Amino acid sequence: MTQTDTGTVSRWDQHGRRHVVRVRRTGTQRTIRCDTCGWRTAAQFLPGLKAEEHLLQAHQATVDPTAA
Repeated sequence: MTQTDTGTVSRWDQHGRRHVVRVRRTGTQRTIRCDTCGWRTAAQFLPGLKAEEHLLQAHQATVDPTAA
C-alpha cells in the first residue's frame, strides 16, 4: 500500500491575490499542481523549489505569508 502526502506552497502577488501550488507525493512520485492556472508537472527532486519558481515566473507571486 502506498502512502500519499500533500503539501502546499503559497505566495501573494503585488495585487494581494493568493496563489497556491500543491505538492502531492505518492511513494516516490511527486506531482505539482497550481490552483490558479492549472499548470502541472512531475518533480522528482526539490518540488517545493519548482513550485516557488512557478509562482514567481507565472504569477509574479513573491510574498511568503509564513515569513515574519
